[in-house]
Amino acid sequence: MNDERNSVKIFGIGLNKTGTSTLRHCGNILGYRCIGCNKKLLKDVIAKRDFTHIKETVSRYDLFEDWPWPLIYKELDVMYPGSKFILTVRRNETVWLDSLMRHSMRSHPTHHCRKLVFGHNFPQRWGREHMDFYVRHNNEVRAYFSGRDSDFREICWENGDGWEKLCEFLGKDVPDIPLPHANKGAECSVRKGRYLMNKFLSYLGI
Repeated sequence: MNDERNSVKIFGIGLNKTGTSTLRHCGNILGYRCIGCNKKLLKDVIAKRDFTHIKETVSRYDLFEDWPWPLIYKELDVMYPGSKFILTVRRNETVWLDSLMRHSMRSHPTHHCRKLVFGHNFPQRWGREHMDFYVRHNNEVRAYFSGRDSDFREICWENGDGWEKLCEFLGKDVPDIPLPHANKGAECSVRKGRYLMNKFLSYLGI
């Protein structure tokens, strides 16, 4: 017997640091099987354009967020017709860049996905380049899904979007609990030594 949760796939196609972890936590609460960032899949897509493991992963989960999904929304739309696509965004590109920079100070200096996606280990010296990437991605997604309200929704948690907008799109009842704001920068524990080392490397442009 097929699990009814597999009938429609839900792809989060907002860039990282746009509330993608919050989307995943919402999905878990709503009963979906969710998966976040997968660097191996990202490498497959970028280096080899290999979708073998993408298909295997999609067969096992219901909701997908973070890398590599934002980079392959067009292919996913063709491969999985009838899917739902959610573009998570920040208030503006400056807010997004600030969040990305702060996150780069908390993460491992090389064990991350930034180099694969943006071409740099750290965003600090290439702020305009990163912001252009963010704006271009969002505009291209909006244009691609224009007129497809049943398939696409844009969500900005910072601007007050919450359970009602998400659940209306997914056809789910609104949970009687607060929206889970996951992965807030202020709530992340940071070891001082790693923070200082990452900061030093960022100024070197590594």
